[in-house]
Amino acid sequence: MYAIAIWDARRDGMFLARDPFGIKPLYYADDGQSFRFASQVKALLAGGRVDTRPEPAGQVGFFLWGNIPDPYTLYRGVRALPAGSSLWIDNRGVCQPEKFFDLAKALAVAPVADSVSPTARRAMLREALIDTIRHHQIADVPVGVFLSAGLDSTTVAALACEDGATNLNTVTLGFREFEGTDNDETRLAEELARQRMTRHQTRRVTADDFAAERAALMAAMDQPSIDGVNTYFVAKAARATGLKVALSGLGGDELFAGYPSFRQIPGMVGALAPFAAFAPLGRAVRRASAGWLGRFTSPKYAGLLEYGGGWPGGYLLRRSLHMPWELDALLPPETVAEGIAELATLDRLAASVDGIDNPRLKVTALELSWYMRHQLLRDADWAGMAHSLEIRVPFVDPVLLGRIAPLLAAPSAPSKGDMADTLDLPLPPAIRRRAKTGFVVPVREWLLGAKQAEPASAAKRGLRGWARAVYDEQFPQ
Repeated sequence: MYAIAIWDARRDGMFLARDPFGIKPLYYADDGQSFRFASQVKALLAGGRVDTRPEPAGQVGFFLWGNIPDPYTLYRGVRALPAGSSLWIDNRGVCQPEKFFDLAKALAVAPVADSVSPTARRAMLREALIDTIRHHQIADVPVGVFLSAGLDSTTVAALACEDGATNLNTVTLGFREFEGTDNDETRLAEELARQRMTRHQTRRVTADDFAAERAALMAAMDQPSIDGVNTYFVAKAARATGLKVALSGLGGDELFAGYPSFRQIPGMVGALAPFAAFAPLGRAVRRASAGWLGRFTSPKYAGLLEYGGGWPGGYLLRRSLHMPWELDALLPPETVAEGIAELATLDRLAASVDGIDNPRLKVTALELSWYMRHQLLRDADWAGMAHSLEIRVPFVDPVLLGRIAPLLAAPSAPSKGDMADTLDLPLPPAIRRRAKTGFVVPVREWLLGAKQAEPASAAKRGLRGWARAVYDEQFPQ
């Protein structure tokens, strides 16, 4: 992971680059007289001379996704260097970013390891995983692991132990609202910690903690996000234990098909593909049903025929916070029109899977390029840096991807279970059998608890209310 700037004295210019997956952010502003760059938008704003007029693509992008897709920000004068891209600046001006890593191409050209025996496949996968975990533990300070009850983080911690890590520090976050429910990860995480004899600590967060930290959390966020609260608090907990570096299981779901999207999107596209040729019909159905359908269920159902027959539209339906036709109720119509045109969301989604024929790899490319890059990685950066904690992501690594891409492209591509089966000492059965729940945070419950203070945001479906609250605090009008 890196975001770098190198001054070239011989050529009298500067070279910027950002790592292939976009783990680290890199923002820049060019007012025609000076060029500035930073790892945070607020650093550029603090320097002044930045065009702070609203960027329609950034505004629309946030309400569309719950995050702002690169290269946009909330402001016209600030851009993000896209992941896997470089930029050259000299006295002739600022060149256009050049891409040096193309994720879609890397997956599209991967050879298919379809003749590998199960034993050899396990060995290949284990060696690749241990290699990336070993490299991500290189540090001159103790390295810990964010430990949930999920297969990703438990596999990272267990493989680190099997590779020789001793006195491994593990940290688990729990929430009072979830005690005794399936969303409470603390008991199973503690069971794994006992099995692997890690130095484990469990920290619990309450609604009062959220209220006390809310202003600091918002200040650290830099760009608005509907996620990251969980990472903020687990990073705070890890730092309180003395850790400066922690490994995260982020990226495991994207590589090993852990999300429901790997099942839902191909099924949706397969069932609704015949309707893709009749775009006017889909639009007509959506316009006729959107107004009343959203009163008792997800308004996304109105767009099934219009969007569900193609991979870009199917992914938008699965991952978006709001659909395009809902945005006029959230932003001025002229902002929505300009933002949607600039974003060209369906075209960019299509480019993310260009050349990929394998359905599973299509979803992998979409999840890596959109949800992980613009939401999970960005949140991990600001939430970790808020507590001077370096969060490392061993699953998000181009070397690892290159080694396992042939396995991912095979008909018998490894699942999350196969990933966990690379361990010599099996995980506790309760962890192995546990259904995926995700790292859930009771933000909605906390908002509902404060509904008298913010009734509008507390009442909205899912995280839509939280999105409005975040936007209003990050971009006060």
